[in-house]
Amino acid sequence: MMDLMLPLFLPAEVRIESVIRALVGITFFSAAYMAENVRGGLQSIENGQYEAAYALGLSHFAMMAFIILPQALRAVIPILVSQFIGLLKDTTLVMILSLFDVLGIGKSVLGNPKYIGTSKEVYIFIAALFWVLSYGMSYASQRLETSLGVGER
Repeated sequence: MMDLMLPLFLPAEVRIESVIRALVGITFFSAAYMAENVRGGLQSIENGQYEAAYALGLSHFAMMAFIILPQALRAVIPILVSQFIGLLKDTTLVMILSLFDVLGIGKSVLGNPKYIGTSKEVYIFIAALFWVLSYGMSYASQRLETSLGVGER
């Protein structure tokens, strides 16, 4: 959408590189989901927490920074990590714009005559790379959840 529609809304002399358009498009897409996840976490906080912060005389900023947001973000750690893993896997969508990512680099390697017949190895390597990165994020999230006591009262 950003690659096709953005140039239609800009003056003819303004040209934005496709890398920037892809970056902005993925950022907007991810930000919308991130905002919804954090909003869900904020709605999970009981009203008594807000009232207690007001009773202590905290400003709105201090209440959100020190009381509400830490609890809300703690509640949504699993979905945020899931979103980051999905975002990592969605980076392959930039191939639509003829930009190179890990999968595009793998395809360009296969285009080299010296590597004909090695497609299985290239794709297994790319799959292993994505798996290691996804598993690493998942493991770090699990450790963080355990140390914060997510799911325990």
